[in-house]
Amino acid sequence: MLDVATIRAAFPILETKVDGRPLVYFDNSATSQKPRSVIDAVTRAYLQGNSNIHRGVHRLGAAASSGYENARRTVQRFIGAQEEEEVIFTRGATEGINLVAASCAGTFIGRGDEILVTEMEHHSNIVPWQMACARSGAVLRVLPFHDDGTLALEALEEMIGQNTKMVAVSHVSNVLGTVNPVKEICGICREYGVPVLVDAAQSIPHMPVDVGEIGCDFLVFSGHKIHAETGIGVLYGRREWLERMPPYQGGGGMVSNVKMEHTTYAPPPLRFEAGTPNYVGAMSLAAAIDYVSSIRMEDIMRHEEELNRHMLQRLGAWDDITLYGRARDRCPIFSFNLQGVHAYDAGQILDRMGIAVRTGTHCAEPVMDHYGITGTVRASLAFYNTVEEIDLFFAALETARDLLR
Repeated sequence: MLDVATIRAAFPILETKVDGRPLVYFDNSATSQKPRSVIDAVTRAYLQGNSNIHRGVHRLGAAASSGYENARRTVQRFIGAQEEEEVIFTRGATEGINLVAASCAGTFIGRGDEILVTEMEHHSNIVPWQMACARSGAVLRVLPFHDDGTLALEALEEMIGQNTKMVAVSHVSNVLGTVNPVKEICGICREYGVPVLVDAAQSIPHMPVDVGEIGCDFLVFSGHKIHAETGIGVLYGRREWLERMPPYQGGGGMVSNVKMEHTTYAPPPLRFEAGTPNYVGAMSLAAAIDYVSSIRMEDIMRHEEELNRHMLQRLGAWDDITLYGRARDRCPIFSFNLQGVHAYDAGQILDRMGIAVRTGTHCAEPVMDHYGITGTVRASLAFYNTVEEIDLFFAALETARDLLR
């Protein structure tokens, strides 16, 4: 089992007091907190080795370039990519999806083709595909989910056809907590020759993510969800796709030769990393990966399973709480409404008592439409959270209910 006290001591912000009460941070799906090792890695990069990469011949430039490319190799090993060239650094999962959507629209996706997404996607895995359809003349199709928060997987093969050119699916729903069967989905799609993009933004902090085992063609995640800086993310792409895809942006660093008459592009991954990349962010991501790897993802999962059980038990004891998403295979993400209490009002009262949760639609309006609601309270946990914090959360929630009613 995890030594949670030692882990919590590694996260300085968890010592924060809110109006004299200890901070209970239950907003991890929005962004995670950062351990000292990541904060120190960022500080060290700026104090000892700050320089633009891939250009300078001086020692600072060489040190920064080495740190950046070492970070790429760290990510490669962490997600099980076959080659480091299959790892592209982006600003986050959102940019990774936009990169694939923009590069494929008009190249591999044309008029009359179909792109398949699911009803439970974050807006970041819907809007870029809508934009790709607008540019290419393709059609967006939607795989629905059941009221319990599980995908209607039985309809997938019926929806895939000769015109299907891309399937995009979240590994874990940021609202429902559902862990989707992405390996099975990729297997089905492979039989039809359809590439799959997996949004792993919500799964990467909670479980091992191996692109080879999943069998996906593309995978994206954001560094800030797994305790790194903001503004850094990863797009994994199979080499055969990346070599065929045109650049997403033009500029320095992504070219081999530039003439006024013609430009030749660099091979992947540099082809997709125009301009000065977030090299310090990449180093922070490597430090974050090293940190969670030192704890072991299997131990993180066991601890979070305990948090899951306790949270579900406490939620189940309230007759006036509606929990959205009851899949058996889930991450510690809980979206709910308290009867007669607006989610925003509940969130404000909880904040005054030191409890940080998220309220609203969580950038997933189609999920809200599915249930006929306008928003929820969302409590999302991480491995540094405790059973005792869950009990504090419910004590505060009871106070909020009494005050607001």
